[in-house]
Amino acid sequence: MGFLQGLFNTLSLFPFIPFLIVYIIVLQRNKNRKQALELAMDITTFFMLFSVSALFNNTFQTKFGFYLILLMLLIAAGLIGSAQNRWKGKVNGKRLLRAVWRLGFVTMGFGYIVFTFFGLLTYIIKMM
Repeated sequence: MGFLQGLFNTLSLFPFIPFLIVYIIVLQRNKNRKQALELAMDITTFFMLFSVSALFNNTFQTKFGFYLILLMLLIAAGLIGSAQNRWKGKVNGKRLLRAVWRLGFVTMGFGYIVFTFFGLLTYIIKMM
């Protein structure tokens, strides 16, 4: 159990590692770049969920980061589902989840960069 927890912590701390691993493995097996990129994004989003929430908690000294990200994903699902319902007349659950999950990848990727930069900056300032 300790090995799996350590592996999960490492992959969450550096979410670009699972992205590269999945991308390379799928690309070698299928030779399809689009499929490799999409699967790598989907798996990396799971790790970035925990990573960005931990960075948020560390930056703002709170324990609300995970729930805030989940709330934002649920709000995005509601907005996208509403737009899909108005546009097509029905909601396609699979497409809705895929859109929210991939939108989460983009926003959490941006959040990961911002919070990592901010964390390093505050650490450097504290050390001076």
